[in-house]
Amino acid sequence: MIGTKVLEERESKYNGHLRVVKTFGMGIYIQANGLTQSGGIVESIWKSTLRQIKAKDINSILILGLGGGTLAKLLRKKYPDAKIVGIEIDPIMIELGKKYLDLDKYNIDIKTQDTNKFKFKKYDLVIVDMYSGDNFPKEFESDDFLNKLNKSKLVIINRLYFGDKRPDTVRFGNRLEKIFKKVAWFYPEANLMFICSR
Repeated sequence: MIGTKVLEERESKYNGHLRVVKTFGMGIYIQANGLTQSGGIVESIWKSTLRQIKAKDINSILILGLGGGTLAKLLRKKYPDAKIVGIEIDPIMIELGKKYLDLDKYNIDIKTQDTNKFKFKKYDLVIVDMYSGDNFPKEFESDDFLNKLNKSKLVIINRLYFGDKRPDTVRFGNRLEKIFKKVAWFYPEANLMFICSR
């Protein structure tokens, strides 16, 4: 693509080959194994998703899969006074987010740890955006994990929805409907967002 510049490349044990790219149309974004994880198209996907949230009383937010901080930026703008906690297993992703996407400017309590070891409590909003490249880790499809999420008021789970990803994503959505009282299916770009509430 004309005007594309690779700013940095790194190898991550969690996300494989990471690339920070700058383009004329999409600005700066971070890719893992060729799939954009933060910045670029991801920002427009999350903007349209967050517009679906009508609740005003969001004071505590948990982001599972903070990445480079695209969501942190958008949530801080939408909920300026909320306490936001971001969990990210990959320290390199956090480092690149701070260096290129201003992650350290959004007043987020960043925890570099495995989500499985995080002690859950009730939040007003939980966002699950956990991917290793284009794979959604199987352990986060378990009933045990989903029931932990169900303690919170509102939960948004991002799943890829293209090609051979579609059947698994639909099955996952059907399972969510057995756990959460209400599940809205929202389709931005090549994703399917499950907006779950109690």
